[in-house]
Amino acid sequence: MRDFAVTVLALAALGAAAGAVWSLLAPRPPYAVTGQGRVLADPTTQALIAADGWFAVVTGVLGLACGVAGYALSRRRRPVAVVLGLAAGGLLGSHLALAAGRALNLGAADVAGSGPAGVQLVPGPLNLTAHGVLYVWPTLAAGLFFALEAVAGYRDSPLRRPFGGEEPYGPLPGYGPLDR
Repeated sequence: MRDFAVTVLALAALGAAAGAVWSLLAPRPPYAVTGQGRVLADPTTQALIAADGWFAVVTGVLGLACGVAGYALSRRRRPVAVVLGLAAGGLLGSHLALAAGRALNLGAADVAGSGPAGVQLVPGPLNLTAHGVLYVWPTLAAGLFFALEAVAGYRDSPLRRPFGGEEPYGPLPGYGPLDR
């Protein structure tokens, strides 16, 4: 239980930092201030999609790093607790990154020339439009952990060398110590 809790808490702490990085990198969509409130100034803006992409990149890099670190630290201890912690902590970290990125709003917003003349433009809030990117971090962390475990399991497997470690057809001629 301790390995699970430590993994979840470590990834949750990384989530807040990921939100700050995402807030710095992601563009803000331009909004026009009208009598009815703020409306999206350019419906064809790519800023909404770019924010999703930057979120996927930031959390994906963290997912890969967490998968490698989790595998390296749990190799001889409790790998099941750690991989479950990677999945749960990655999901919690993604949600915390989303909340922190929305709250911080650190990045520079360039809204000049995005809308009609004479309309006041303001940068919009940072948000996700594709909520599936919240699963990038836990999927990559647990997936890489499983892939590394599979490679190590194959490497250590006695089934990798058939016939008790001997070559199936004996030594090949010309490759033995007496054939030189």
